[in-house]
Amino acid sequence: MSENPPGLDLDRLRAHLERERPGLLTGPLRGRVIEGGRSNLTYIVDDGTHRWVVRRPPLGHVLPTAHDMRREHTVISALASTSVPVPPTVLLCDDASVLGAPFYVMDYVEGTPYRHRDQLVPLGAERTRRIAEAMIDTLAELHAVDHVAVGLADFGRPEGFLERQLRRWGKQLDASRSRDIPGIDELRERLGVRLPASPQPTIVHGDYRLDNLLVSDDDTITAVLDWEMSTLGDPLTDIALLIAYTEGEALGEEVSSVATAPGFPSVDDLIARYTNTSGRDTSALNWYLGFAFFKLAVILEGIYYRFSQGKTVGEGFERLGASVAPLVARGNTVLKED
Repeated sequence: MSENPPGLDLDRLRAHLERERPGLLTGPLRGRVIEGGRSNLTYIVDDGTHRWVVRRPPLGHVLPTAHDMRREHTVISALASTSVPVPPTVLLCDDASVLGAPFYVMDYVEGTPYRHRDQLVPLGAERTRRIAEAMIDTLAELHAVDHVAVGLADFGRPEGFLERQLRRWGKQLDASRSRDIPGIDELRERLGVRLPASPQPTIVHGDYRLDNLLVSDDDTITAVLDWEMSTLGDPLTDIALLIAYTEGEALGEEVSSVATAPGFPSVDDLIARYTNTSGRDTSALNWYLGFAFFKLAVILEGIYYRFSQGKTVGEGFERLGASVAPLVARGNTVLKED
């Protein structure tokens, strides 16, 4: 019998799959945690013939409304008929008695999630630029999807989206606050008094960045992953968060360093490509960037909180806490520039 990875009982998973999807499996299951994820736990599981991916919430401290497995499964299933590349889904399980939390299973898709500069450097500047441009174009494709036509009309509440998002992430901060974070309350207050008017709503990924994409050997995007924060809302929140991630030097190696690779487009080039490809007005992007830095700070603080409670799986979490203060400072700076 294979050793169980943390949070994944392989025998119970196999029993559930055999009951719900008879004939799917051809042998005993083996599984391992995919390293690199800092939020939901992701596993590769195989039966000696086929491979799948299992997603479940993290162990321990889980913030309200976060880590929604049904939400991820719903949007991935809906996008299967569109040009946005997503893995085929296999099964959703809301019964927490099976693995201790809801989870879903999807097909394994080949591809590389690029998180670090050192992964891109061997590809050369031309391929790095091509991958970054494909990343932007895929985001524009997502924002062009008719959410009503694919069955996602009730996937979110676009009215008052930005105000609700700011309130939500403020609550997430309060739920994970265990230390003083200079400037974060100032940033939160500034964002609240300068809310822009949102464009027409689209499907929003909520955490769009290069290492949440799988890239093939021919530099095409094979899958967009990690849809736990997806909803209907303001598409500019996605491009702003992507730009915030792109400022990798300020965030540290544990978050992302792809933007420092030769050939990776500048922030201005990324914004210009999205503007031209999507046809959207990005003139008010500074507010969205301020919000993106606030959101990133809250996310990392939540992960650091789980680490401090001994509830994380994997390595590198102790360094994430040091990235929170620079994110807050950058958020305050970009709002002052507006």
